[in-house]
Amino acid sequence: MKAMLLKKTAPINKKPLVLAEIPIPEPKHRQIRVKIITCGVRHTDLDESEGRLIPKLPIIPGHQIIGKVEKLGSGAGKFGLGDRVGITWINSACGKCDFCLNGKENLCSEFTGTGCDVNGGYTEYIVINEDFAYHIPDKFSDISAPPLLCAGSVGYRALRLTGLRDGQVLGLFGFGASAHIVIQVVKHKFPNSKVFVFTRPSQIEHQNMALKLGADWIGATGEQPPKKLNCAIDSTPVWKPIIEALKVIEKGGRIVINAIRKEESDKNLLLDLDYPGHLWLEKEIKSAANVTRADTEEFLPLAAEIPIIPEVQEFRLEQANEALILLKQGKIQGAGVLRI
Repeated sequence: MKAMLLKKTAPINKKPLVLAEIPIPEPKHRQIRVKIITCGVRHTDLDESEGRLIPKLPIIPGHQIIGKVEKLGSGAGKFGLGDRVGITWINSACGKCDFCLNGKENLCSEFTGTGCDVNGGYTEYIVINEDFAYHIPDKFSDISAPPLLCAGSVGYRALRLTGLRDGQVLGLFGFGASAHIVIQVVKHKFPNSKVFVFTRPSQIEHQNMALKLGADWIGATGEQPPKKLNCAIDSTPVWKPIIEALKVIEKGGRIVINAIRKEESDKNLLLDLDYPGHLWLEKEIKSAANVTRADTEEFLPLAAEIPIIPEVQEFRLEQANEALILLKQGKIQGAGVLRI
């Protein structure tokens, strides 16, 4: 099968993903083999390619996967042949530790990530334990569904972690694949809440999309919004939005970081963190780590009910490097998706 394979990390403009031919995997006990139709492009894939997040090399990136069940391993019975399924970042967990037994597989010490610890979706076939695949509602096309599986599911988790109540103000720092889905959930579940969106000053197209999706105010990170935030979600790869969010968040407010890592280049900004001005009066910073199965199982029916139709930009499998370059430049509108 064809695959875009990462053999060694390098700056993405060096195009480290190479087209390769590798064997088609065989499903083991309780696994299914999925013929991949589409796969989303995420910042995590960019971080792996450039070495900020260390994957198990060589690796096939990609963890927002849509495909059809093509073969069943022994004991597999959750899906039938031809069923359309989705695969997310969570590939497996031990199922036995306290975290797993309490629905927090995302914190399991044996957690494995699709496209990082095991091969992902920048290819034609993948195998996975049937418990970590999900039925995809008919409402969504093959090309619109991938962003729901990570950008959507982890965005939903981050929103729940904010503790937002109807009528409160939510700030969204960064308006990419995840935030443009979160705002649609907020407008559905919390109709009396206001959403303030903060982007880079140059991201006019992102700001226009935010307005189209119902943002009540838009501005550049660092600008003063018309009202203090009760809570916020930061989905950027840098530290500055955290510092700026702490300046404009209300007493007792919570900022949830929806990102696996932050760039080291601006970590010195943390030295500017002023306790009385930024954190005093019970302000909180919390991270959203990965996703659980429950996040995806709850979110997909909700997304169909709203319905959420993600904005996508389509690429061919062979264009994976180019898609990641555009992602790094902040030039993808909504979410990038590879058509396999």
